Amino acid sequence: MVQHCDFLVVGGGIAGISAAARLAEQATTIVLEMEDVIGHHSTGRSAAVFVRNYGNAVIRALNAASEPVLKHPDGICEGSVLTERGLLMLAEEGKEDQRDTFEVGAVGLEQCSPQQALEMVPILNPKKVSGALYEPNALDIDVDRLFQGYARLFKSRGGEIVVSAPAKKIDREQDYWRITTPKGEFCAPVLINAAGAWADKIAELAGVSQIGLTPKRRTAAIIPLPEGIDPGDWPLFEGAAEPFYAKPEAGKLLVSPVDEDPVEPHDAYVDDMVLAEGLYRFENTVNFPITHVEHSWAGLRSFVTDRSPVVGFAHDAEGFFWLAAQGGYGIQTSPALSRLAADLCLARPSELDPQIIQALSPQRFQ
Repeated sequence: MVQHCDFLVVGGGIAGISAAARLAEQATTIVLEMEDVIGHHSTGRSAAVFVRNYGNAVIRALNAASEPVLKHPDGICEGSVLTERGLLMLAEEGKEDQRDTFEVGAVGLEQCSPQQALEMVPILNPKKVSGALYEPNALDIDVDRLFQGYARLFKSRGGEIVVSAPAKKIDREQDYWRITTPKGEFCAPVLINAAGAWADKIAELAGVSQIGLTPKRRTAAIIPLPEGIDPGDWPLFEGAAEPFYAKPEAGKLLVSPVDEDPVEPHDAYVDDMVLAEGLYRFENTVNFPITHVEHSWAGLRSFVTDRSPVVGFAHDAEGFFWLAAQGGYGIQTSPALSRLAADLCLARPSELDPQIIQALSPQRFQ
């Protein structure tokens, strides 16, 4: 049995599911996911933060285009998926005015005194705080509600998700892509490569030029706070000279060493030494010792050389569409990227600036 559709999406993370939900409004769409559940890898391991000033100029444009949808995700889920958080960026001693270190285009940053920083995060070691910047527009994202909302929308529009269906063989026959999986064969004139860290592997399997994707591991851990301390209204905070970030999480702290170690695509696991070094840097910046780690995990954030996503049709293979390289920005840019992917696949005009569309195009690697 060969199952036919208009669009085959490879990858059931936020990129693939959100784009599929958009496409399914007008076209038959099937999502193929290699795991037994969708959202298993990077999507399910996100730090769940929206930062308007996060990323390069292309990412910031996508952030701006996505924010209205995240605040009012009508049709996806009820109510905003954003809540107030804030971001406190500790200064490196002697470099208290950090505004010059941010790329042109960052807006809304506020200079903070050491006292103001300590009032925001009282566990900081006063000897380690010489100044800070505060980003008031950093927000928490309810990732699961957003992701499941996209999945429900996709299914309500007749979309089909096939799990435990890794691509074993990909062929181009006449005007169709044929993907062979353990769950059968699937055909469509357009294949959307939203396979995350495996996107270059899918291209290789299809005989399409790769984009030089590099998966990079990011580690995180949950640690308890001393008794009686409630971090509920603290901002996310990050170190400068001793890099880490920490975020309140259900009365505890999520701490990451902000690692970006290049790895092969795999079901990511924690490197104990990397985590230990990151927790040491965190402990050196606060006024209490870490007694134990309650839980730790790792995920993969995949980048190309310019650290911008890759969205558009391949130059060397008809009907092969890239939706990859979201790096650490996939959740917060999903509204803009999914709409752009649908617009390009359905030959509709896009609301995004043409220069941004060009900067995202895989044609830049030709």
